[in-house]
Amino acid sequence: MVDVKGKWALITGANRGIGYQIAIFMAKQGCNLILHSRNLEHTKIVEEELKAFGVDVYSVQAELSNHQQVVAMLDEIEAKKTVVDIIFNNAGVQIYRTDYFKTPIEDFDTSFKINLIAVATICYRLIPKMIQRGFGRVINTTSGVNNEPEQAGYSASKAALDKFTKDLGSKLEGTEVMLNLADPGWCRTDLGGKQAPNSVESVIPGIVVGAFVDDKKSGRCLSAQDFTGMSLETAVAKAETIQSN
Repeated sequence: MVDVKGKWALITGANRGIGYQIAIFMAKQGCNLILHSRNLEHTKIVEEELKAFGVDVYSVQAELSNHQQVVAMLDEIEAKKTVVDIIFNNAGVQIYRTDYFKTPIEDFDTSFKINLIAVATICYRLIPKMIQRGFGRVINTTSGVNNEPEQAGYSASKAALDKFTKDLGSKLEGTEVMLNLADPGWCRTDLGGKQAPNSVESVIPGIVVGAFVDDKKSGRCLSAQDFTGMSLETAVAKAETIQSN
């Protein structure tokens, strides 16, 4: 199992919901954190909370639908000479249309920019550096939403993310740089809504287990709800039995 103490993790959408749960858990393991949100004000309180665990933390901002802002965020991280060891591409957008035959094309445009293109931009920028250093863990957040044309843009962008992750992951198979998917399940967050069956806390440890596995496998999907209530050690052992798709 990977020891993340002293390593650096970038978490997109770190100020609330699942991103916040990831940040708290990783800080408890001694991992230093880069917190992304759309505005630095959103992570101010979280940043101070995490520093209480004795880790280094700083925040970056970017509207992920704006490619230039994503690039500028990555430029800032590199300018600080931060060695990013772990990436949680957690942030996403989910749009629901009751009258799905009238879904505007903008839903697809926004969903793909945030849920796929921003993720790809981060991966393309940071994974080659992980390969050079001989270590990296990247976890892209997917979704189990199925047969819901009400969420066409969201579902299509997540399906594209799955394909992107598995295809790129095939090139990393057998190396110390691992790229996998994590599905949090339907949780009670601002994105999932109050009617969701799972608490946001239930994503731990499954949503982060991809950062701790050490079996050189990439391209698999780790469903967070399958690990709820487990210790991290048990979750890692289970995750390492799951084969790449």
